[in-house]
Amino acid sequence: MSTNWETTNVLKSPMEVCWQLSYDIDEEKLSRLYTKAKKFQWDAEEQMDWSYEVDPSRPLIDESQFGLGQIPFVQSLPKSQSDALRAHIAAYQLSQFLHGEQGALMTAAALTHAVPDYEGKLYTATQTMDEARHVEVFDRYIKKIAMIYPMGKWLKELIDVTLTADHWVKIAIGMNMVVEGLALGAFHNMKNVTSCELLRDVLTYVMRDEARHVAFGGVYVGKTIAEMHEDDREEVAEFAMQALKLMRGSRVRNGQQFDAGFLEVLKAVDIDPADLVKGVMEARAQGIKVKPPTDQVHAFKHLMMPALIRVGAITQRTREALESEGIPVTEDRAILESFEESLDMN
Repeated sequence: MSTNWETTNVLKSPMEVCWQLSYDIDEEKLSRLYTKAKKFQWDAEEQMDWSYEVDPSRPLIDESQFGLGQIPFVQSLPKSQSDALRAHIAAYQLSQFLHGEQGALMTAAALTHAVPDYEGKLYTATQTMDEARHVEVFDRYIKKIAMIYPMGKWLKELIDVTLTADHWVKIAIGMNMVVEGLALGAFHNMKNVTSCELLRDVLTYVMRDEARHVAFGGVYVGKTIAEMHEDDREEVAEFAMQALKLMRGSRVRNGQQFDAGFLEVLKAVDIDPADLVKGVMEARAQGIKVKPPTDQVHAFKHLMMPALIRVGAITQRTREALESEGIPVTEDRAILESFEESLDMN
């Protein structure tokens, strides 16, 4: 699939650059995280079997795990069209992974020159390398399926807001907690539904890195927020709330049912968006709900919100504001911590 969207975009960032000429280690937990980051570096050339044959015409998502497949309208489609829909939806999701990883690459680089502590710079430098590797592996995989879609508007907005923030703590919140939390959940869920062994291998290695990136926030950002003046904490909490609202409102924006990229998916498989919307509404009227797999992780509930609460990025004021808009503030960290504990797996 050829690209026909804008491929270059320039942003101006107010982020400060911070020299640190004291090379003492002040945060041992962060030093240990850096040690793990070095230990678990991996080479995509060596770890992945790129000779693995990927048939672009075959869906990457198992039919039994395809959520939209529970809707009668989709069930009524010819098998060839239903298979094409699964294949293109997977390509769309993988495209968002690729674009999001480039955003993570840029934010990690920004953190490296902005964080004030020596050990923080060491760690974020390893994250920058991690993100470069993730861009590499998703790019190589997507080229195998020969289908790429544009970056979703809401994802671009969220990463742009993060990149142009005026304090490194806001960048760490936007990327290491919100975007990385979203990615970690999405990678886990894709790994569980894909029938492609190569893709499972890619996601296994990428997830190990992503769990470490989320853990960085818990180790480093929380300490900084706790030492902030109350007014500064509220400013950071406001940024976190706006990032959450931006992500939460991504599904329906300005009266549109679908992102422009997903509309391209439907166009590619010859499905009228209005017909799909009608089919979804009819299914709801019949009491049919799309049930996710039982082991699916809800990134918002299980990863992002608990991570933000843990570091103090949700204050009483923003908690009340979120709940007043119907956004639940969930504090259970069990799944978040289970992902972080998986770092010790070799």
